[in-house]
Amino acid sequence: MKFISTRGGEKVTGAEAIVKGLSENGGLYVPEKFPAFTQADLDAMLGMSYPERAAYVLSAYLDEYDKEGLKDACEKAYAKFEGSDPCPLVKIKDGVYILELFHGPTCAFKDMALTVLPYLLRTGCDICGIKEEILVLVATSGDTGKAALEGFKDAKGIKVMVFYPDDGVSSMQKLQMCTQEGSNVNVVAVKGNFDDCQTAVKEIFNSAECAAKLKERSIRLSSANSINFGRLAPQIAYYFSAYCDLVTSEQIQMGEGVDFCVPTGNFGNILAAYYAKLMGLPVRRLHCASNMNNVLTDFLAKGEYNVNREFYKTTSPSMDILVSSNLERLLFEISGRNAALTAERMAKLKSDGVYAITEEERAKIAEVFDGGFADEDEVVEAVYDVFCDTGYTMDTHTGCAMKVANDWAYKNKKDTTPMVIVSTANPYKFPQDVLYCVTGNDVRDSFKGIKRLHAATAMAVPKSLSGLKDKPIRFKVSVNKDKMFDEVLAFVK
Repeated sequence: MKFISTRGGEKVTGAEAIVKGLSENGGLYVPEKFPAFTQADLDAMLGMSYPERAAYVLSAYLDEYDKEGLKDACEKAYAKFEGSDPCPLVKIKDGVYILELFHGPTCAFKDMALTVLPYLLRTGCDICGIKEEILVLVATSGDTGKAALEGFKDAKGIKVMVFYPDDGVSSMQKLQMCTQEGSNVNVVAVKGNFDDCQTAVKEIFNSAECAAKLKERSIRLSSANSINFGRLAPQIAYYFSAYCDLVTSEQIQMGEGVDFCVPTGNFGNILAAYYAKLMGLPVRRLHCASNMNNVLTDFLAKGEYNVNREFYKTTSPSMDILVSSNLERLLFEISGRNAALTAERMAKLKSDGVYAITEEERAKIAEVFDGGFADEDEVVEAVYDVFCDTGYTMDTHTGCAMKVANDWAYKNKKDTTPMVIVSTANPYKFPQDVLYCVTGNDVRDSFKGIKRLHAATAMAVPKSLSGLKDKPIRFKVSVNKDKMFDEVLAFVK
């Protein structure tokens, strides 16, 4: 299978798309055509383990990768997860299910892809005959950074460098990154928000001057953000797996439509669900859940994307994003794969902070997507109500999705389509905020928050989080965004 850029001008293999991360003109790689999964494919997946399902999906896109190699890589990756199922589906009431994606090494859904990506990247380099050292450059709103650091630590021939917004992540997320072990890792705080980090990283990727300076050091750039198709592809798998689990547990019949409600900031997680639908998964609707940074909600309702608005720091920091990179891939599809128009819109977003789509395009999106958001009080209410009614504890990002799902159910009382709410992080990654949601109590210290949240909920505390208290802080540097490339050069010297 070949991959093309959303902005035109390139056609590459899957291995090349993964190794490069971003196309030379700044566009995102998408498959030249989507693999079509038949009824026979879905039936075959029913009896598979999760690693087998993931490898099955990946092999449909990455035909130059060895199928057995993909299966072995997935088995090794998901063996790092707690429990026997990497992404269990939990029923909380009739017709409503939680897809738990937080059982990996860093307790966030990013582990679902970033435990597999090192294999995809390293093997991709081998397929392409690349001998240079790879520098994986990451901008993070909290979870991707730690998952990339953990996934790539001590990987042969690969360095990984993470930029995160200073004061823009939770204290637990910051601790996870700044205590990271590994001889090939680096973490730098940026004075600004996630959009500042993400924009600067993209500029490094697109700069001929930066590329030349890295080439002098025999360094090649790649990405672990969801702009890299190698990050996005493994995420498609868990939507297929959730559907299969609904069928095998006799919650639905094969072929019956299902809705997914996805908390999203950069639009990658929900885009993976859309790609699963394009492949043939019986997805009826996708509900896009935002926090107070509700630029996506407005876009879905009005057809205008406008980042010229107030930026909010919320209790769901991984969604504190105004520039949703993966939306470019959706724009490419609904425009009839018009690369020139997509490039024009992205240029307008960069210059003016706003662009608009046609009414026909907006209607096409509305056939599948709808959006909603939760303010801070509504997140508290959603998390509290579910805890009181069912005893189930969710994090604040999932709380946003629960509120949006509840709004849909209230407005569409006769709709009996099963709803799967995608849970993206372990509640203990945000202990103070979740503690406040379920008890109304405030604590400043994260580890006191963990202790009290455990007392209130009896939910098991992941060892990877409880053990952070005694780990030394390794990374303390904080820079302005215009100094980020200087830090890159200092790291790879």
